[in-house]
Amino acid sequence: MGSKEVDDDWAAQVEAQREAKIQQFRESARSPLPASMRGDAFPGLAYFDPDPAYRFVLPLREHDEKETVTVETTADGEQTYRRWGEFRFEVDGESATLQAYRPADGADRFWVPFRDATSGEATYGAGRYLDLEPDRDRVDDEWIVDFNLAYNPTCAYNHAYECPLVPTENWLDVAVEAGEKDFPAEPAGADH
Repeated sequence: MGSKEVDDDWAAQVEAQREAKIQQFRESARSPLPASMRGDAFPGLAYFDPDPAYRFVLPLREHDEKETVTVETTADGEQTYRRWGEFRFEVDGESATLQAYRPADGADRFWVPFRDATSGEATYGAGRYLDLEPDRDRVDDEWIVDFNLAYNPTCAYNHAYECPLVPTENWLDVAVEAGEKDFPAEPAGADH
């Protein structure tokens, strides 16, 4: 297959994942939205168009010491992670680094939260997340870090949820114009 077919296939997979999420939010009892915002009242979800420039295959530069970090949450709580390693890449010619965290329970996956120059403008102000699973996102000794799959935490849709906040070390100066945009409605439970 040529790169055009690979890009088309990849873009179709991204779109299919997005459609599945939209359907789940609109129709499922497991949606983070209350019943009053599902069905015909569902305001939709917004995304940047899939862009292969925001899909990277990168080595995870593991830290010698996997430091335990405490992350504050939107409800004044805390969650504990281990800072496992970092990904280094370039966006629009600018160098960027993101820390990859592992849950303190030892689960074999990575949480890569980030804020960027779109946060609070085109995207959710508190930042977005990427989840990396070894079975799905690992290729040989590298990881697929695809910002087209960046998603909002559940508290972006409903204030009843408690979400971990993005550590300041993962605040990027560059704009990552990929993945999910800000929720196009007031979150459930908003006081205004």
